[in-house]
Amino acid sequence: MYFYKVLKNLLEHIDFPQDLRQLSTNDLPELAAELRQFIIEVVATKEGHLGASLGVVELTIALHYVFNTPDDLLIWDVGHQAYGHKILTGRKVEFHTNRQYKGISGFPKRDESIYDTFGTGHSSTSISAALGMAIASQLKGENRQHIAVIGDASIASGMAFEGLNHAGVTTANLLVILNDNAIGIDPSVGALKQYLTNVKKGTQKQDNIFEALNFEYSGPIDGHDMEALIRELERLKSVQGPKFLHVITTKGKGLKQAETDQVKYHAPGKFDATTGDLISKNSEHLPPKYQDVFGLTLVELARKNKAIVGITPAMPTGSSLKYMMDTLPERAFDVGIAEQHAVTMAAGMATQGLIPFCNIYSTFLQRAYDQIIHDVALQNLPVIFCIDRAGLVGEDGATHHGVFDLAYLRCIPNLIIFAPRNEMELRNIMYTAQKGLKHPIAIRYPRGRGKTLDWKSEFEPIDIGTGVQLKQGDDLAVLSLGSISHTVSKAIVGLNCAHYDMRFVKPLDEPLLHTIFKTYSTLITLEDGVINGGFGSAVLEFAAAHHYKNDVILKGIPDEFIEHGPINTLFETLELDTESLKRFINSKF
Repeated sequence: MYFYKVLKNLLEHIDFPQDLRQLSTNDLPELAAELRQFIIEVVATKEGHLGASLGVVELTIALHYVFNTPDDLLIWDVGHQAYGHKILTGRKVEFHTNRQYKGISGFPKRDESIYDTFGTGHSSTSISAALGMAIASQLKGENRQHIAVIGDASIASGMAFEGLNHAGVTTANLLVILNDNAIGIDPSVGALKQYLTNVKKGTQKQDNIFEALNFEYSGPIDGHDMEALIRELERLKSVQGPKFLHVITTKGKGLKQAETDQVKYHAPGKFDATTGDLISKNSEHLPPKYQDVFGLTLVELARKNKAIVGITPAMPTGSSLKYMMDTLPERAFDVGIAEQHAVTMAAGMATQGLIPFCNIYSTFLQRAYDQIIHDVALQNLPVIFCIDRAGLVGEDGATHHGVFDLAYLRCIPNLIIFAPRNEMELRNIMYTAQKGLKHPIAIRYPRGRGKTLDWKSEFEPIDIGTGVQLKQGDDLAVLSLGSISHTVSKAIVGLNCAHYDMRFVKPLDEPLLHTIFKTYSTLITLEDGVINGGFGSAVLEFAAAHHYKNDVILKGIPDEFIEHGPINTLFETLELDTESLKRFINSKF
């Protein structure tokens, strides 16, 4: 832990940037120490994204000190690093509610503050958004600054390059600040990362890539040197056109453990604010996380099948592809924040007889929708999509909930869609998929832990397009999809209703559905995705096509964006928890 002797309690008197601008520049390093300590103390107990915000404390202060925010427009790419920004822009008192239910968002959010000029949560959007704002200012004759702060992992994404490419041929008043700490959530990868490393070391021999794109480049400068930051930002205010400032920072700055273990302290959970030590969650005797079931099973399969390869866009730790990267590194690929590339690269591999397991979070797979359709499904290539974080994910909120995948994938021809209800089903569908499947398949599973300690059973193939009956009953049947079946099983204890795990959204088990519709007068479908266009909609379409008149009631995520909060709380709010479902099902008898 780095200890700071607080002399002036400066942060106590700062609520908005105009208060900050009353300080002398000599006071700003002391303010940085106080702000850093404030973030540490709150995140230690409330959890959240720690390392990124600690790394940009000086930059955050300098930006709000030099620029006239909110009239000057400041955008934080992704937003993991925006905690200091929130504290200095009117949310200090309520910062303890960060990521809590009904509290402030963990990401910049337009309807939360005028200082949050653009909502973020996914990466690589800041340059395009800031350029749009800058062009709008030009057209309206407004004289204001437009600043995009983007990390070295995010700037390697295709969308960031698209923004840079366009900005370089405009006269827009745009400042792109590269927060270069050589890490996103996991260490940054790729040729651009190596280029930036060479620039920092002074060994780069080629032309400056950003100057070649018509940006006025300055840097690299020390992002923890307040005086240097303010001096350069003041200079750049008077420079017209697109500008690029390269800033070197240390992720986790100010907390020794966070600087040393930057991956773990990206979002460390609870920790001791004084020592920095993590507080154990005692998970030794708990069932495994679904992501670990995926990662360990993939290694098990890949050792026997040399055609298997693994791909992830910048999430080797979060997806647990790290297991394969550690044991079979030549066949496991972290492609950086590049979901489109990941999908089409997997398609290319599939054309050559490899078996790609492409692991992408549900919310991030949205970024590669055209590639799923055009490059995979249209060519009927047997890519295996392992979709992590499907359903509600909790405190990361609306930008990260994986609730749309069933709806946006179900309409794509050739694509099989499967949702395992438990860890063994996940293992078995992975085993089945790599045994010569002739179509692409999407396997979606939730964030968090399963229910079974003894999950490493012998592999059993799964017949594509088949559901299973879990409980018998009369008059009423509940049709569930995926891990939410556990909630159903608990809710219907003692009730005379049947329960089916349909498993596949596409293809539906039509023979089983005919039996269900002929047996039960009332059907309830349950899913952890959006109701509109999802699993329940597929059942209704089947009913309409075959002229069934049964009552079919759809339960799932309503047609609205769901806020952040603990997963259990969100399910209770949506009345998808055990007790709410029990009451609802009882009311239908």
